[in-house]
Parts: sequence; C-alpha cells; structure tokens
Amino acid sequence: MTPRLVTIGVSHYCEKARWALDRAGVVYREERHPPVLHILAVRRAGGRRTAPVLVTDEGALTDSSDILAWADRRPGAPRLYPDDAAARAAVEALETRFDEELGPHVRRFAYAHLLPDRALGRRLLTPGAPRLERALFSLATPAFTWAMRRAMRITPEGGERSRARVEGVLGEVEALLADGRPYLAGDAFGAADLTFAALVAPLVAPPEYGAPLPALDALPPALRGACEAYRARPAGAFALALYRRHRRAA
Repeated sequence: MTPRLVTIGVSHYCEKARWALDRAGVVYREERHPPVLHILAVRRAGGRRTAPVLVTDEGALTDSSDILAWADRRPGAPRLYPDDAAARAAVEALETRFDEELGPHVRRFAYAHLLPDRALGRRLLTPGAPRLERALFSLATPAFTWAMRRAMRITPEGGERSRARVEGVLGEVEALLADGRPYLAGDAFGAADLTFAALVAPLVAPPEYGAPLPALDALPPALRGACEAYRARPAGAFALALYRRHRRAA
C-alpha cells in the first residue's frame, strides 16, 4: 500500500515526519487538515489527537520520532541514526530534548502572535485541506482558534514564557556548535539535526519548508522582529543552512 501521512499541513512536527519520508525516498500520500478538524482524521487513521500519523502496511505510527525511525529502516535510505548504541543514544537524547522542549514552545510563541490575525490564521492553517474543512474553518474561525488557545494554553504571557524557553534551547545548540562541528551529533546529518531544523523552522521561515509559511513581511510586527533576530543567531543560521543543504534535495 502507499503510506498515508495525516497532517496539519503547517505543523512543524508534521514537517519533521515529511522531511524524513522525503529524504528516505518514500512515496506517500499526504492528507492535510486544519487544527481541531484534524482530530477526526487522526482517529480514523489509528491515532488519538495529535498529528502526524503515518498509516503503513505495518500499522499506524502516531509519533514523529517513530516515523523517523521507520523511514531510517527503509532499504537504501540515507541513515538518520548511527549503528553504534552509544552514538544512537546521544542522537535520540537530542531529538527528545527538541521534541519536548523546543517544539511545544515554538508553537505556542508563534500562535500567540498569529491567532489574533484571523485572516492570516486562515491563510496559514487551511492550505491543502479538503474543501469542506476549509469552508468550515473559515466560517467558524473564532471558535476554532478559541479551541486552539484553550488546548495549548496560548496567552500573551504564555507566549513570552515560551519565547524564553525557545531561547534557552537555542543557547544549548549554539554551545554545541561552538567547537566548529558541522552537525549536532557526529560528522553527518542525522535525526538530531533534522528535528532541530524542522521544529525551529516556524521562527526562521526557511524557503524549503514543506508547507506554505507566511512571508516575513506578512507577519505581525513583533513576530517578524523575533524571526529576523532568530535568523541572525548562530542556531537560526544553522537551521537555515540545514534546510538549504538537506531539504531541497529531498
């Protein structure tokens, strides 16, 4: 069967999975849904509430890290994880750190600035979704954005707390890069690099991102200023370079 990837198109966790599948040369069908409306599709695919879900002939994979590991096992795929057990544990520790700390706080900080602009939110959250879901989201944008704020505890104050947490992780990445290493763990691009670049991508807006992102000049001023600052930091420049080198060729 052709694998099906159920996503929220703009989601950075979905981008993480999409990038891994593209890099491995997997032929798959992506099914994009707006936030909140994605839940029914995710449950039908074998997940619970969160995207991505990858449906394969081996069953449903309901976590982006599981999708990376599955892609890594495809015959002929360029490896994302080293064979050595200790080296793999180090890669997985970084991947988990980014999944649990960077990803949620990038999302909350970005949404805290994006959701008040309903028109921008619709343009960002509905591309590629089924026509009926796009229409429903447009008709009931206030209700859906309220649900998103409630589920992710999105407030202006929470957004600023998340910004501080993001900057803490960027500092950790810059400390790793300070010795001149080309990648975060080892001499080759791997799961830690892919995860970091995908999860920070909404704040640095790489042109190679696998779903439409707003142009910087279309963002609310505070978010635009933050994105420009993150792009100028060593960690942001590193993420953009990873996209240029490793995403375009997927």
